[in-house]
Amino acid sequence: MEGWSGKDQRRDTGQSTPDVLGARKTRLRLAAAREILERGGRASVEELVAALGVSAATVRRDLARLEREGHVVRSHGGAVLLERGFEIPISYRALSQAAEKRRIAHRAAALVSDGSVVGITGGTTTMEVARAIANTTDLTVVTNALDIGAEMAARRNVRLVLTGGTARTASFELSGPIAERTIHDYNLDLVFVGVDGVDAMAGFTTHNDLEARTNAALVQRASKVVVVADSTKLGQVKFARICDLQDADLLISDEGAPEEQVGLLRSAGLDVVLV
Repeated sequence: MEGWSGKDQRRDTGQSTPDVLGARKTRLRLAAAREILERGGRASVEELVAALGVSAATVRRDLARLEREGHVVRSHGGAVLLERGFEIPISYRALSQAAEKRRIAHRAAALVSDGSVVGITGGTTTMEVARAIANTTDLTVVTNALDIGAEMAARRNVRLVLTGGTARTASFELSGPIAERTIHDYNLDLVFVGVDGVDAMAGFTTHNDLEARTNAALVQRASKVVVVADSTKLGQVKFARICDLQDADLLISDEGAPEEQVGLLRSAGLDVVLV
C-alpha cells in the first residue's frame, strides 16, 4: 500500500498550492484507511492512528467523512466497514499502489506495437496502461471506461471506440447489453483486463456482475488476454467472475505478490510476470 504521504515518483511542478497538497494528503490518507478497513472489516481509532501516523482527532474526522460518504458505520472507538468486500471508489483506488501500477503498465506497454487494436477495461491499473501506450503510432483503442476514453480522445494518433452502455460512478465503466453488442463487432489484437481478484480456483473476479459480463465480452474478442493487477489483488475472490485462469495468456503484477499465490497460479498454468 502506497503511503498516504504521497511520496510517489511524480515531480512537483512548482505549481502546487498548500490547499492542493493538503487535499491530496487527505485523499491518500482516506484511501489508506479504507484499505485497512477492507482487510479487517473493522478498525479502532488507535489502530488507525498507529498505521497512519496522525492524531486521533484526524482519524475521527476521516471516519466521519467516510461515514457521510456511506463507506463505514462508526462504532464506539472505531468504525466498521458498511459491507465487507465493498467496492472502493475509483477516486480512492487510484492513490493505492501507484508506483507498482506504473511499473506494471510500463511492462504491459512493451506488448503493444504500432498499428495494434487494443481493448482496455476500466480500472486504475488499466488507466496507467492506457497512458503508457498513448503515444503508439496508429493505435486503435476499444474501451468501456469513460476515464480512459477521455484520456485517449485528444490523441491524434489514437482511433478511439467507446462502447456506450450504462455508467457506474464507482468505476467510471460502461456496461450492459449496449456495451456488449458494440464489443461483439470488433476483433482485438490484445486486451488489457483490470480485476479486483485473482485466484487459482476462482479465476479473475470483480465486484459488479454487469461489468464482469462486459469485460468478459472484451476477453472473448481478443487474440491475446493480458491481466494487469497489483499484488493486493492476488488471493482475492470477489462477487462476479470475469473469466477463468485458462482464458488469460499473461498476468503482470508487482514483486510484492505473495509467493504462495504466485506459485499456485503458475502451477495452474498461468504465465505470471512480476515487475
